[in-house]
Amino acid sequence: MRKIALITGATSGIGEACARRFAQGGYDVVITGRNTEKLAMLKAQLEVDGSEVVALPFDVRDRQAATAAVNSLKGRWADVDVLVNNAGLALGLEKEYEGDIDEWETMVDTNIKGLLTMTRLIVPHMVERNSGHVINIGSVAGDAAYAGGNVYCATKAAVKALSDGLRIDVADTCVRVTNVKPGLVETNFSVTRFRGDRNRADNVYQGVKPLTGDDIADVCFYAASAPPHVQIAEVLVLATHQANGSVISRNNQREETPSK
Repeated sequence: MRKIALITGATSGIGEACARRFAQGGYDVVITGRNTEKLAMLKAQLEVDGSEVVALPFDVRDRQAATAAVNSLKGRWADVDVLVNNAGLALGLEKEYEGDIDEWETMVDTNIKGLLTMTRLIVPHMVERNSGHVINIGSVAGDAAYAGGNVYCATKAAVKALSDGLRIDVADTCVRVTNVKPGLVETNFSVTRFRGDRNRADNVYQGVKPLTGDDIADVCFYAASAPPHVQIAEVLVLATHQANGSVISRNNQREETPSK
């Protein structure tokens, strides 16, 4: 029987790439996201390639909607083998004392509380079956703060702590936990951070070859495909000319600038 992967935030970027990679790798997939139209399009594309797909449109910030959606999974669909907690975002690069409180709440509610909600809904069934894998999409930003990153960096540091804590909690089971920490990835991430300013977002990737969503999806699939006794606990994935969350060499000129 084919395994099942559930991917949050599957309508674009890393989430969409993960849905495609796991489907290509022989999984049936549950895809979630806020954009119903994009979910339907992705579902149709994946089904053409031979996967069975369930699309669940909801916002991970809405605990009641998330609970109803997960509870709607019946039969074998309720037995999720791989949970990819991908839904997340950054908003703004203002100094912490000048930040937008509403945007802070959006980041915290999505990046931390949304991840916790999905973990709480899915992992108990994994523990009952003594099988499963949680892959949390963290960030290099969770390793150290950078200028303007403040709250976003804090949310991704929380993803690391929550991943480590969950790994401790399930150590007496066969459930595995992986924290994948991307660096500079060219997706809609920067467009969202800069509130739709595509020119400003494009400048983030100037002079350097960034990672793609497919690159991160490959890492996630590799972790899920490791032998049962192998747990890939944490992976930091950077572009070749990126040293950490802020040091990037653009056109062979080193500079310090926030990336992801």
